Amino acid sequence: MNTEETKLQDSEAIEKFRELVKDVNICMFTTINENHDMTSRPMLTSLVDDEGNVWFFTNEFSEKISEVSKDNLVHLIYSHPVKNIYADVKGTCSVIIDKKKMEELWDPTLKNWFPQGLEDPKICLVKVATETAYFWNHSSSKMGLVFQMIRSITKGDQYKETEKGKLDLASTQQEM
Repeated sequence: MNTEETKLQDSEAIEKFRELVKDVNICMFTTINENHDMTSRPMLTSLVDDEGNVWFFTNEFSEKISEVSKDNLVHLIYSHPVKNIYADVKGTCSVIIDKKKMEELWDPTLKNWFPQGLEDPKICLVKVATETAYFWNHSSSKMGLVFQMIRSITKGDQYKETEKGKLDLASTQQEM
């Protein structure tokens, strides 16, 4: 099986990253706890901004905030098996308490986690400054994949399994 590797930087990397996250939207937000074990929990992505930063709403007093205050390196694992989209994102995060930014990013579905809305005294934002992202993407359906395999066999072409690659997002943030 043949897999081409894509390497993107600058605005191309950010655009590809946004496209992948838009299709998946929920990630496993992975931190390192005090015992140096990885801890993951699902998080709803609020935004990937123009610099490639990823924004989330959370509880300021949660375990993840305690963990990132000691070690702010995180991984965001996005997975959408139905669409065959996967991404592993590495970055550093910071806690942001900015009511104006919260108002900008607020979505009514967040009331499920924050019934008091933006008036919740525990609400805050987490901003992940992304450094790199590795991704695997094959947007065809399962039937589309089978069709592509059959077509490559009948034509004698090499089957292209998926698009995969590395997105360098840190250099973009330094330039802006």
